[in-house]
Amino acid sequence: MPRPARFTRSEVIASALQLADEQGLAAVTMSAVAARLGVTPMALYAHVDSKEHLLDLLVEAVLCELPETDDLPDGWSQLEILARELRGTAGRHPAVFPLLLQRPAVAGGSLRLRARIRDALHACGVPVDAADRGERLVSTIALGFLASETSGRFAEVPPEQRDADFELLLELVRQGLPVLHRRSSRR
Repeated sequence: MPRPARFTRSEVIASALQLADEQGLAAVTMSAVAARLGVTPMALYAHVDSKEHLLDLLVEAVLCELPETDDLPDGWSQLEILARELRGTAGRHPAVFPLLLQRPAVAGGSLRLRARIRDALHACGVPVDAADRGERLVSTIALGFLASETSGRFAEVPPEQRDADFELLLELVRQGLPVLHRRSSRR
């Protein structure tokens, strides 16, 4: 009797991510991932609980491509770098990226990114009591633009114009940060 192939959770995630990058998210099935690894679909359940769990792990993998906070400056510069890095990640994984808007932010990477954004907002002068609201708004603005870009909504817009639009979006967010402070102090 042949021994079952040994593989890791990381290999499952990498196979699923490759599959999504090559063929789209709909192609990511337990059977397809198992076939890539040369195992039976049931063998995957030693590493993932379900397809939903696998999708959460894909979100985690994509977010792990972002630089560590310790390597970044504080405040607005950190937010800009994170936004640009997130845009690069979205471009590398356009099929997976919309999951950031579709899945609950329960994966460790999602929670860490949210905390990093809150900390950067606080360093920009946004009060702690407005940081959660600020994170929701900033994340929604950035993720909305990036999801639109990766989904093809901006396909008719030349790349240099999309780049300029992204820079304008960042500037509008930066200029809007004082509003969070004013709204917080009115409570």
